[in-house]
Amino acid sequence: MEENNVAKMPLIGEKAPAFKAVTTQGPINFPEDYKGKWVILFSHPADFTPVCTTEFMTFASMTGEFKALNTELVGISVDSLYAHIAWLRKIQELEWKGMKNVEVKFPLIEDIKMDVAGKYGMIQPGQSSTQAVRAVFVIDPKGIIRLILYYPLSTGRNFDEIKRVIQALQKADNDSVATPADWRPGEDVIIPTAGSCGTAKERMESKDEDKYCLDWFMCFKREKK
Repeated sequence: MEENNVAKMPLIGEKAPAFKAVTTQGPINFPEDYKGKWVILFSHPADFTPVCTTEFMTFASMTGEFKALNTELVGISVDSLYAHIAWLRKIQELEWKGMKNVEVKFPLIEDIKMDVAGKYGMIQPGQSSTQAVRAVFVIDPKGIIRLILYYPLSTGRNFDEIKRVIQALQKADNDSVATPADWRPGEDVIIPTAGSCGTAKERMESKDEDKYCLDWFMCFKREKK
């Protein structure tokens, strides 16, 4: 690992770096403990900060929605376990955008030595050498990194987009398709590009009502309502 805990950031398609850690929900062995599930591993700069508080209230309020997608949440910051516990207790006393009595039940990792943050490239000295940026890693049931999002310290995350990405990745895996810009569940999807002249010709001439092409390289499948 390089100086200041700055490490090479793992990339999409790579195995999620493994670690063991203490959390607010007990010890975890990551990603081993989450085999067969999707995971959103996300970092925040510090406890008792306003942007982070709004994010945790939102994530906690959406826990059921993510569980319905076979997705677990795991948070991390460089604060101590006791600071985490005190902050999560304080969050339950707050009300914001109709959210109140919010209990954070997903694990929040203690990472005082920045070991985990270093493995995932969450410490970026251009922003801070003591706080993690707002990183989001989506990890699939096989422990492979499928998506990486990074936000600066000042900008809260878009949680609708994080949920949409999970839905899009699952749709792509289940149906061997791709999803177009701004795709939402129930909308048409893109089928793989034709790999030969013959296939391209067949698609353009096809009478299949469930599929349509804008051109030979851009064909869609209608989602059944």
